[in-house]
Amino acid sequence: MAELQTATVGANHKLVIKNIGLMLSGDIERPILDADTLIAIGGRIAAVGRFKDLDTDQADTVIDAHGTVLSPGLIDSHVHPVAGDWTPRQNQLGWIDSTMHGGVTTMISAGEVHTPGRPKDIVGLKAMAIYAQRAFTAFRPGGVKIHAGAPVIEPGMVEQDFKDLADAGVKLLGEVGLGGVKDGARAKEMVAWARKYGIQSTIHTGGPSIPGSGLIGADVVLEADTDVVGHINGGHTALPDKEIRCICEGCKRGLELVHNGNERAALYTLRVAREMGELQRVILGTDGPAGSGVQPLGIVRMVSMLSSLGDVPAEVAFCFATGNTARMRSLDCGLIEIGRSADFVFMDKAQHSAGKNFLDSIQLGDLPGIGMIVIDGIVRSGISRNTPPAEKIPSVQH
Repeated sequence: MAELQTATVGANHKLVIKNIGLMLSGDIERPILDADTLIAIGGRIAAVGRFKDLDTDQADTVIDAHGTVLSPGLIDSHVHPVAGDWTPRQNQLGWIDSTMHGGVTTMISAGEVHTPGRPKDIVGLKAMAIYAQRAFTAFRPGGVKIHAGAPVIEPGMVEQDFKDLADAGVKLLGEVGLGGVKDGARAKEMVAWARKYGIQSTIHTGGPSIPGSGLIGADVVLEADTDVVGHINGGHTALPDKEIRCICEGCKRGLELVHNGNERAALYTLRVAREMGELQRVILGTDGPAGSGVQPLGIVRMVSMLSSLGDVPAEVAFCFATGNTARMRSLDCGLIEIGRSADFVFMDKAQHSAGKNFLDSIQLGDLPGIGMIVIDGIVRSGISRNTPPAEKIPSVQH
């Protein structure tokens, strides 16, 4: 399957998607587009608009959306991969492919921390990060794009270590605080070195999770100044509300809400971000695989939960899982814009939902039915094996 999963389209391959009922942009400033047709060439978006206004001739592949909803592929900002499509946390196979059936087309590693015997010496942790970056670039279950190779910083690392990692292609740090560096001053120095060489960072927020981790409070989070405040709603144990507010107001970094965290704290963070007029900082992750298992539908569950209980329009909640993350993480996907990667999820209202339409069903707390996944302009799956059946589904005409 690996050779199929990493297949690519030719530079001139033309994909036409027509009869789109609702197009979600991923852009929180304009979450719904007035368009019913999308064209991708060579795996990238080339045109968006009305069918009558676009050149849809000589297409290599035509997808009839049959009135379904098209969204950018969802992004999971917080995963813990290990090797291939296996995780030792629950000894499960196929979790990445299964998550693709939940609409996720891109995953970002917060550290390969569940690796049995994970090395903690500096040579070993650098080697493991480079291995993970190479392996997950080469092997993409379900076609999912996995940004991995995220070393957990340890005492004794110097600036040259971060340059070495960057030169080798590593672009992420694992969660600060899951290793031996737990104080703000040391973390700040290493995070600054990482940033200097183009490596993004995130931090464990809240009470301890895996053995070896510890409490990371607002003071350390703010001093460390990572690019993303990892699971600000706890993973699983959240900080007190006053510390969550302190973090939200004390920095301008990404506010990551995760499925495997405290739901009340997630809703509180959302409320604070909305009060501040900074919903563009909110991004979503699962924080899985973890002790609570693997969550193939974790991202759509978060979208539905935040929309229904957080009183956020569904089209805005989807931006938390797409465009917000893409911009925060400097990704070329997550937005319906010309030049972006052609990664899409086709959805519709779940059968027998009480919602009047797709958006209303999400705002009532229901999950969407997923009918198709496209990654890099290639159809990767049809009807999801994990979501409720949708009222309408797309089809490939040729």
